[in-house]
Amino acid sequence: MTDFSTIYKLSVVAIIYLIQACSSSCPVLDCWYVQEKSGRGGLTAATTQEKSLIYISTDEHRHTAESQRTPSDVNHDRVYFFNDPAGTLCLPSLNPPKGSVKKSQCEINPFLPHPSDLRWVAPLTDSTMSPLYLQADWFTTSHQDFKRQLTISSITRAPTASKEHNVILSVTSKTLSVQSRLGEPVLLDCGFWVDPSSPLSGSGFAVEWRYQFRGEGRLVLAYDGKSDRLADTREEGAMLDFEGLHEKGNASLILQEAKVRHSGMYICTVYLPYVVAQVAVELEIVEPPSLSIYPSPLPLVVPGQTVVIQCEASGFAPLPLELSWEFKGADGKSRSLGSGSVTGHRQAWDGTYGQSTKLELNTANMDLGRGGEVTCVAEHLGGTQRASSNLSVIGFSVPSIEDSMAMVGVALVLYGLIKFVSWTFISSGSGEADKQEKKDK
Repeated sequence: MTDFSTIYKLSVVAIIYLIQACSSSCPVLDCWYVQEKSGRGGLTAATTQEKSLIYISTDEHRHTAESQRTPSDVNHDRVYFFNDPAGTLCLPSLNPPKGSVKKSQCEINPFLPHPSDLRWVAPLTDSTMSPLYLQADWFTTSHQDFKRQLTISSITRAPTASKEHNVILSVTSKTLSVQSRLGEPVLLDCGFWVDPSSPLSGSGFAVEWRYQFRGEGRLVLAYDGKSDRLADTREEGAMLDFEGLHEKGNASLILQEAKVRHSGMYICTVYLPYVVAQVAVELEIVEPPSLSIYPSPLPLVVPGQTVVIQCEASGFAPLPLELSWEFKGADGKSRSLGSGSVTGHRQAWDGTYGQSTKLELNTANMDLGRGGEVTCVAEHLGGTQRASSNLSVIGFSVPSIEDSMAMVGVALVLYGLIKFVSWTFISSGSGEADKQEKKDK
């Protein structure tokens, strides 16, 4: 019984150790070390790139002997050891499976701590920071997982000439791209973590969201976390969860009502005293078109007549739209009628677009039979939309088989009716003649 108890305890310890080992294992990140070279005359030359490796650990003393081995194609000076207590860089999606076509992206750049002159950031450096802490090797790293769903930006610090770095600040977004319909609330994810053991963690933070699109930008929202104050410049309908911001580092931007002008790139920037990290999120407002056919209902047409039909697409975004026509006959078969005459697009007051197409149906040249269903088709990023209307052709010269059979049936009924009436009339006349003849006798 004692032996069984001992074996049981050892098994439990082994399982716990295995779970801890698996949970604490972090991927080895293949990165590019990127640095600018100063050119002659103070000009900036092209950047240099060197292959590098980053060994990640959640415990600063937990670098295995295997991590000391340097691959032959990597310079030993470009092998780094990052201590990331938050485990942000330990996500499996940063290390794609062997043989995977998709690769994660990683870049390391030297970073020079500096104060910011932005009015919502300047209060963070009001107090004098010890120069001993800033005099170190600082890096900024950017990561994107192979699924293209996660982006991370980090600031790391190491004693001068050391390759043992501590992650000081991490900014993360789990939504590299977001799509939204008009009028819906939008959440742009952004979160940050600060090393609590760093002297920078107790000096406050600031958060800024900026919008960029086609070379133009604007400030959406800025918040001074140290003074608990929003900047005067703020876009209407943009807000933060301030409770989650202070308690969990949730810096996500909330847009209460999506509009066309919100489409573009949003940059979430988190400031600590002298250091900054940022991530970018792409927002696209996608609204499918509303379709209308004119005239409605379609008029009755006769063979040889030309009818003009117009389809109006309105309220859609973004711009690309493909308009076309289809015809479905009484036999249930469909065929394309082409795109018709498509007009140029126009923009409404709310930023949405409109476009129309006109179709001329010449019943003399087209085999439309007795008519059918005419459909306007709009293919858009938001989905394919359809609008249909019935077309009736009357007085056509060539009757269908069904109509011919119906006409024969009607003729037979009429013939039978005529024969019946005629027979009745003749029989009645004969009876009256016989009665008159008997009376005369």
